[in-house]
Amino acid sequence: MKSISLLSPAKLNLFLKVINKRPDGYHNLVTLFERINLYDEITLTLNSGSRIQIFCDHPDVPVGAKNFVSQVAWLLKEKFAVAQGVSIHIKKKIPVAAGLGGGSSNAAAVLLGLNKLWQLSLNHQELVNFGKRIGSDVPFFLCDCSWAIGTQRGDAIKKIFLPTKLWHILVVPRIKVYSREVFTRLRLPPKMQLTKKMTDVNMLPALRRNDLSYVGKLLSNDLESTVTQLHPNIIKLKNKLRSLNTLGECLSGSGPAVFGLTDSQRHAEALKSHLAKTFKQVFAVRTV
Repeated sequence: MKSISLLSPAKLNLFLKVINKRPDGYHNLVTLFERINLYDEITLTLNSGSRIQIFCDHPDVPVGAKNFVSQVAWLLKEKFAVAQGVSIHIKKKIPVAAGLGGGSSNAAAVLLGLNKLWQLSLNHQELVNFGKRIGSDVPFFLCDCSWAIGTQRGDAIKKIFLPTKLWHILVVPRIKVYSREVFTRLRLPPKMQLTKKMTDVNMLPALRRNDLSYVGKLLSNDLESTVTQLHPNIIKLKNKLRSLNTLGECLSGSGPAVFGLTDSQRHAEALKSHLAKTFKQVFAVRTV
């Protein structure tokens, strides 16, 4: 095998609860991941030298050491003394720095791809251990599942088996929000972890019985207040989606992507057509 192509999906967070700050400077959290049908395309091809080359069709994606894809490729190459080089082409459709996990998903795809191309024979847990070193969302994308609960830094993954497939309208404003800045500015009330109601207690049963109205009411993200302080127009966007009869609206990850839960594909597609007159990055997406 000299080349492999993989789809690299995006994610949404239906709830994200920040529990407390960890001694290592990160935060413990609880989140519900949903994999959606918005994909980047990753192609890995062995090259004749020993170089790792990154190519991307999006001008805002770095192709050097800051790219998660580059980091994971060099990590594996150096750890296992791989002589072969690889050229990695990234065709972007997932908006950059949007809270949709595009960079982490790309890193997971490259981990899986290089494990095959370089014949490393790493098992799932070994891949997850490498993924955790790159980004907290990477382990979710290494799991072949539609739904999962993430705890600790979001990188301790428990697969959730749900028959429910949701439709959303997804809008990404033309601003960039970096999670490091959001978490640095985040201020948690004292003993928040003891008093805050955990949305997941009610969210999962509501999803299992396909109670979309209740699911919409439970959408929540503890990062939202910090993000909207930096970018108040996100509040206007949420209000806009609410005015269009979505069942609930929420920021995904650290944003700025905002999604609205819809009752059907038809509703999501209709909202996409309407909102595309105002926003350039609008998607009708579903669970995969």
